Amino acid sequence: MAGHSHSKNVRLRKAAVDAKRSKLFTKMAKLITTAARSGGGDPNLNAKLSFAIGKAKSVSLPKETIERAIKKGTGELEGEGYEEILYEGYGPNGVAVICEIFTDNRNRTASEVRKIFDTHGGKLGTTNCVAFMFNRKGRFLVEAEGREEEEMMELALEAGAEDCKRSGDYFEFLCDPNDFDSLGNVLDEQKIEAEEADLVRIAETLVDCDEDVGRKIASLLEKLEDLDDVQSVYSNANIPDAVYAEA
Repeated sequence: MAGHSHSKNVRLRKAAVDAKRSKLFTKMAKLITTAARSGGGDPNLNAKLSFAIGKAKSVSLPKETIERAIKKGTGELEGEGYEEILYEGYGPNGVAVICEIFTDNRNRTASEVRKIFDTHGGKLGTTNCVAFMFNRKGRFLVEAEGREEEEMMELALEAGAEDCKRSGDYFEFLCDPNDFDSLGNVLDEQKIEAEEADLVRIAETLVDCDEDVGRKIASLLEKLEDLDDVQSVYSNANIPDAVYAEA
């Protein structure tokens, strides 16, 4: 009986891992398709697509899936017409929450997002109810090891970045969204590989919360991120490090 139980647990764990991989692959394919649709199918001329492909490769998305996603974006293959939507709302303690969505069924996604807000002590809000609290920025993370801060600051200034700062093991470059492609090209020319490159939303001011509220907010954000249609989730909550240490 013990052997049967162990075998069952292994199957359940494998199923959970496979399900997460499937969700991640779906998100990556959507990211590539939308990047190709907005900026063309050549990653050498479309920095957003280039980094989307890099991100997909980092999670082992198959090459044929990447190529198919690009062709769907450029119209060479038929595919779902993903709509980009921004859902805004409030989490526990009234913190602001924003979800960036790529969906082919607005009604389905709205229902799923609303249910998660409701069951985690939050509330889905109206358009622009919290978006004004965030600034849209291009962000590149570059490994700090072996690089001098002065050198990175000088490069950021020459490349047109708004800011460059050390953040843990990385240098964080921030730029205006319109300068995303040009900054990415400068890093490429300097043979500097970005660990992460994306358009993000940065809260103007963070709201402090205790560990209890922090756990509730973290749970809400995690459940939202698990949805296939959700690409990114942002909050202005300053969740205590101890909450993440528990994960």
